[in-house]
This record gives sequence, C-alpha cells and structure tokens, in this order.
Amino acid sequence: MQEILFGPILSRRFGISLGVDLSPQKKQCNFDCLYCELGGAKAQEGMEEVLPLQDVLKAIKEGLYHHPQIDVLTITANGEPTLYPHFLPLAKELKSLTQSKCKTLVLSNGSRFALPEVQEGLKEFDIVKFSLDCVSEKGFRKIDRPFKALQIQEILEGIEEFAKVFKGELVCEVLVLSKLNDNLEELQKIADFTRKINVARVDLGSLDRPPAYKIEGVSEERLRELACVFEGQCVSIPSRKLLELSQKAKLHSQEEICKILSRRPIGVEEFPLLFDEQSVQILQRMLQNQEITIQNVANMPFYILKS
Repeated sequence: MQEILFGPILSRRFGISLGVDLSPQKKQCNFDCLYCELGGAKAQEGMEEVLPLQDVLKAIKEGLYHHPQIDVLTITANGEPTLYPHFLPLAKELKSLTQSKCKTLVLSNGSRFALPEVQEGLKEFDIVKFSLDCVSEKGFRKIDRPFKALQIQEILEGIEEFAKVFKGELVCEVLVLSKLNDNLEELQKIADFTRKINVARVDLGSLDRPPAYKIEGVSEERLRELACVFEGQCVSIPSRKLLELSQKAKLHSQEEICKILSRRPIGVEEFPLLFDEQSVQILQRMLQNQEITIQNVANMPFYILKS
C-alpha cells in the first residue's frame, strides 16, 4: 500500500498534503510534456496497468488513519489521473473517507474534462487543478506533445463546460518555458481564458526539476513581469530565494498598496519578498484597520482589497 501513498508533504500552495498515486509503477499519460519530471514516454489514450479500486480505497483509509492532521488529500498519478478507469467511483468515495476533515484535490492536465464520467468525478472534489501552457494548437503540440486525437480547442471547451457546473475551487497551472510560451501575447490569451471561466487561482511557474527534454525555463523576475496580464486574478508565483533588499519595491502610501492589490491580489508569503519593510508595515496597519483582508484561495492566503 505504501507505493500508492506518498507523504504527507508540505506543499506551499496547498498545505500538508497526503498524495495518492493512481499509477505508481509507470508513467501513463495522454501527454508527453517537454518539461515532465517523469521523463519522456509516448502519449497514450488510456492506462495499460490499472490498480484495483479496492486497493486504492484501502490505502487511502490506512493513510488517513495514520495521518489525520492533513490539509488536503491529493489524487494524482505518474501521468494523468483521470485516465484511471475507476476515477468516478473513487471520487464518489472520497467524501465519506475524509469525513470532511480535509479538502480533496485532484491534479490533472485538463484534457478529459468534457467526458461526462470524468466531469461527474471531478465535481466531487473540493479543489480541481488543471494545467494550461498555451491556447494555440501549434504551441499545444510542441509543448505538451499530446495523444494524436486530442485538440486544444476541444480541451478548452471541456474545461469551460466543467467550470460552469463546478462548485469547488478551480486552479489553473501555467508552466512558462523560454522561447516557447514566455511572451506577453501567449500569456494574455491564457489570462483571458482563466478570467472567462473565473478560476479561483492561477499558479504561474517554470522549471524547478530536471525536464524530460532539452528546454530552458525563465527567471522569477520574468514570471512576475508576465503575471501582469492576469489583472484582477489571484496569481501564485513560486519563490526559491529571498530577493536582495535593493531589488524590493517601496510603497509610500495606503493608496499605492490599494492600487497594487486592485490589479492583482498578492500572496501573503509573496508580499514581503517584493516590497520593503516600510511597505509591509503600511500593509499590516491596513489589515488591522480592516481595509484589506486575508482570503484563503485553494488553501493559499492572499491579501485582497475589501469590496
């Protein structure tokens, strides 16, 4: 049972997570992304090796018994979890297994959201995270290297259809690669889509693990530049290191902070990395005066202007 479960691990974006791997023995995915940390493997339409549902449920029960103090139970796979043939019955069991003591999360590439049985399963989760690296067919095939029958427009339509009926929190992950999708025009198209479907949060990142193929990521500074296109949306940007003091911006007034937060809510951990100590002090006074608030978005706290 240990191979099905991993963790608990501390996820900066979701809290303490207990992972469930629906394909622990091999990579089984309908994408072969350039950046995949699992290495290259031909994209496939379905799973060839399938875990018995009862084995997965037993592992989850045991894991929750031994690790009761977790924030999220995360359904994932060495590949795409929605390829799992028993995805719907598994999803329907999660609420009774967790007894609402933690949130349920699934990490997907978003490719199968239009399928009725997958959509029904996804609706059972508290948080659904999907990836979207570009919205053009050419870019999609170059970066995500999908199974031949998949088309980006149909995938986008499926995600949009699901977003209309989903009652939980929808999170979009965008992975930016140098000279592939690191331009404002491409990111603006993605931002327009995430705004249209009203995602709860956008996770904007780049390479942080060895990729399957020879590609390059972009800097944190570039990610912050690109984040400007997601105006009005909660954007999470990973921070690997503290910025030097000389690089931090200085906000001189509450009005300047209001202007910044009106454009993009900023993560509680991110704010002191971007702005100097004086700016942080002004922010804290505004928080005490209830001019701004801290809101958890898919288990991550953000500073948000009060309406």
